Amino acid sequence: MPCYRCGVRQTDPERGVSPWRRGVHREAQVLICPACQREHDPDLDHCGSCGSTQLICRLGEVECRSCGWVRPARSSEAETGSSLVRAGAPGLSEEVEAALSRVLGRHPGR
Repeated sequence: MPCYRCGVRQTDPERGVSPWRRGVHREAQVLICPACQREHDPDLDHCGSCGSTQLICRLGEVECRSCGWVRPARSSEAETGSSLVRAGAPGLSEEVEAALSRVLGRHPGR
């Protein structure tokens, strides 16, 4: 998954804690690269109970990792957020296809 602000892709993690940050932006789970964390306000959604930005979005709901508050995701905003992530990731389907071909031993044109 790329950084939702600049589109740079996360590389294989090194040992230890990842410098990338997870969050929810417009009802979609996103990653923020270390450079964007330093240069920009991440503009993440906040918990309706405690105000934290440590949210996760999964299976149609948003959960706060700080206080455990859970609410249903709003579908129209979730679609907008998903479009934002896809728009920042041109060529993702081609990259996935190439990776699967390498792993499964497929060759183009067969």
